[in-house]
Amino acid sequence: MKEIPKLKIGNIEVDIPIIQGGMSVGISLSNLASAVAREGGIGVIGGAAIGMLESDFERNFREANKRALKREIRRAREKSNGKGAIGLNLLVAQSDFDELFLTAIEEEVDLIFMGAGLPLKLPLPADKLKRVHTGFVPIVSSPRAAKLIFKYWANNYKRVPDAVVVEGPLAGGHLGFKKDQIFKPEYQLEKILPQVVAVIKEYEIAFNKKIPVIAAGGIYTGEDIKKFLELGASGVQMGTRFVATYECDAAPEFKEAYIKAKKEDIIIIESPVGLPGRAIKNKFLEEAAQGKKKPKKCTWKCLKPCDFRKVPYCIALALTNAKRGKLKEGFVFAGANAYRINKIISVKTLIEELLEGYLKAGG
Repeated sequence: MKEIPKLKIGNIEVDIPIIQGGMSVGISLSNLASAVAREGGIGVIGGAAIGMLESDFERNFREANKRALKREIRRAREKSNGKGAIGLNLLVAQSDFDELFLTAIEEEVDLIFMGAGLPLKLPLPADKLKRVHTGFVPIVSSPRAAKLIFKYWANNYKRVPDAVVVEGPLAGGHLGFKKDQIFKPEYQLEKILPQVVAVIKEYEIAFNKKIPVIAAGGIYTGEDIKKFLELGASGVQMGTRFVATYECDAAPEFKEAYIKAKKEDIIIIESPVGLPGRAIKNKFLEEAAQGKKKPKKCTWKCLKPCDFRKVPYCIALALTNAKRGKLKEGFVFAGANAYRINKIISVKTLIEELLEGYLKAGG
């Protein structure tokens, strides 16, 4: 029986191959990210609407987001005690993606994870992109998306991303699949992971570098971690498990929703931004599906695809309310396995449990 392998992404190496998924609108901030880093993993701050609790957010959301991001990166770094690594998750669909991308690089965050769109045209020229210390990790849901990104970067930046996350359809939040694909066998993580590994292999050879492929979406136990490492992943990304921790930055009511959820409560919703998403059923979502919730105004256009005049509710406001524990005015995103959670534990205990499960499975 051997120890769990370390994970190296670009210049960053951590003791355990576990990345805490970046959960935006205030669910994973410096408290959770630093706790994961202290245990030797990669803690990730969620960047979308990160300034939601700033006093001037509605008047000047761009500056509020930048200010909050700087603060959270600095806090996370300070609280991590020099252990693990700190990452940032950004949505390519964010209207302030460019500003937050540049802010994170200025703050020298270890890694930037980029999902909800293809990170092709970046706000940095190729020569500057080569010189930054931050590692870049796109999040994809298909080998086709991985190939598009890596080919574009190779041709336009003369470099490729430092790693790639492959997120399957069991993930929480917005999903990179059509609704009719979510439960089909050919789109499950076990099928798409080896396909992405094969795509990345040619770029590893061309650029003479190791490019880790990270498995994500529905990973729950140490045994799951072992399974996906055996399928070719170099590490895993987990979000749902880290919500039910003392260190998670969400309100107690948010975490309690996970503990109370039954299997049938985990549902697929139609998000206002035009993507399917996985969430925990509640009265807010039921009323929204009936058209009872309508945004009266949009004070900031946080996501490029969103047209507030046509959507049933403002998702940024709903998720902000949920983060603060106001679940009558919002809802909770969650992965397919959230119903399996029955208590709040510390990040340290969770990591220990995952490592024990990995080793018991013959890791």
